[in-house]
Formats: sequence, structure tokens, C-alpha cells
Amino acid sequence: MCTPGKSDAVKTIALAAGMIAPPSTKKETRLQQDSWQGSLWLAPDFAILHGAVGATASHAHYAHQLMLSTGAPFMAELDGKLHTAQHLLVESLRPHAILSAPAPMLTIYAEPQRLSGAALLAAVGSAGAPSLDNLAAALQAQPREHLPDPRLRRALDKVDALLSGKVSATVIAEAAHLSLSQVERLFSAQLGLPVRQLVLWRRLRLAIRFILLGSTLTDAAHGAGFADAAHFSRTMRSLFGVRADRSLRQLNVKLLD
Repeated sequence: MCTPGKSDAVKTIALAAGMIAPPSTKKETRLQQDSWQGSLWLAPDFAILHGAVGATASHAHYAHQLMLSTGAPFMAELDGKLHTAQHLLVESLRPHAILSAPAPMLTIYAEPQRLSGAALLAAVGSAGAPSLDNLAAALQAQPREHLPDPRLRRALDKVDALLSGKVSATVIAEAAHLSLSQVERLFSAQLGLPVRQLVLWRRLRLAIRFILLGSTLTDAAHGAGFADAAHFSRTMRSLFGVRADRSLRQLNVKLLD
């Protein structure tokens, strides 16, 4: 039921579905769509968001994402195609956007180094009735993938240790006992991202966590090693398609072991 979207066709479908407001209310609708409300359960390698989901710009992030509607189908764009669905798996680095989500959603985000897309589907299949409790338990029960290369593990440990300041590729390479060119090839081959982009992803994860725990936008940005709040905000918009100042403040957070 999905077809490649021409811009006019997408606009027509969106208008018919009530996703594009008349000019007099367009600004208000955008503000509402930028707001994310509900509960967020945050584990070391996955997160589950339950509640109202705002529309997003097209974006691609490193996490696998599985969206589940608790009621009416949602409309999303994945790899340039429109989908109207009750559930949709978006694997790591695939461009997508949420266009309309009339019912509350359960959305799972998972680190691809630890949980595969197949593992997310298996967890949902074993969870029974979809709920935060059931999904969290099912995800925690899934076997984790492990990085077999000790050089890569040492490199990632060094990245995390340096995130609050400058992360030098030279220092990462030294920690892994590799040359610069070797560490770049290792990251691209085994993680799917070059060193710089992996560092940026981990900075973003850390800044989001700081904000969810009560830090200001500026303090979170600096604590995660961003140059300033604007740099963090641009990265959030680029990787998640939403504004950090509107999308994170209305979430009730629970930390999981």
C-alpha cells in the first residue's frame, strides 16, 4: 500500500488525512507536532517511548527503531515510500519520517551493536499485550550481540571516556593499538560508521540523557562535548528530525538497569 511519493502527491495525501492544517492554524499545528509527550524508559542499550508522538522531518539515525501503534494506524515515510501501518521496523541509518500518528505509540530504539532488528521483532512477539512493562522485560531477555574484536572494544571504551571533551582519532587509534587508517577501516567495517560520526552519535546519546535527567540544553551540550547548544540542537534535528527544546521536556523518564 506504499508508493514512491512525489511532492504533490504527498501533500494531497497529507491534506486529506488532516496532517496539513489550513494557513490560519499551520503554525499552531507545527508546534503541536514538535511536542513529544508520555513516558520514556531508558536502558543502557535500548529506550522505549510510550505516548503521543510528534511529526518529524526526514532523518536517519544509528539506532534501530520499531514503531507500534496502540490504536489507529500511523503514517510514515521510509526510504522515500509512504507506509500506513500498525507497526514498522526502521533499521539503522535508513531515512524515515513520521508524518501522522493519531493514536499513542510505543517506539523502541536500540543500539545496533547490541540488539538487531530481528531481536526487536522477536521481543515484541514474545511480549504479549504491548506495554512498557512487557516490552522492557522482553527486550532485557533478548541475547545481546558482542563485538568480537578486542581492538574495537578498546577504541569504544576510549571514545566514551573522552566524550565530555575533545575526542582525538589519534588517541582512539593508540588505545586500539592501530594506525589512524586501520581504526577508520575497523569502525566502518564493523560498526557501519566512520569514527567522527560514531563519536557524534555517542555525544548525542549522552546529551539527551543529561537533558532527560534535568540538565539545561546548554549544560547538556557542554557535558557531552558539543561546542555549544546550537551544535547539539542541529545534531538532534539532523539525526532525529525534531527540536531538542520541544521534544524532550515533556517526557516522564524511568532509568532501567
